[in-house]
Amino acid sequence: MATAAAALVARARREIQHHFFSNDAVRPDRAVSFDPSNGFEQRQFDRMARRGIIREAGPGSYWLDVVAYDLDLRARHRRVKTALLIVIAVLVVVLLFTSSGLRL
Repeated sequence: MATAAAALVARARREIQHHFFSNDAVRPDRAVSFDPSNGFEQRQFDRMARRGIIREAGPGSYWLDVVAYDLDLRARHRRVKTALLIVIAVLVVVLLFTSSGLRL
């Protein structure tokens, strides 16, 4: 279930990103409206707005701050990389203990 939710969140994020990039809404003078098609998109849109990635140029007009988007993307990738390195380290330790006959 968690995997399906993560996939839906990722899809919502991609749809939002695509909407703004395809409309070249990356500056305040090129702001566009955005109408989320589902709850996942609404939640991701709100989250991106709170983080300063989506900015409001005027009532109902939004644009995507590319610098903030890039910084957020890099931070997410860094967190995933760190988590994967921790998982690998734990697996290596477990394998070393089990191959030497020691018990945890």
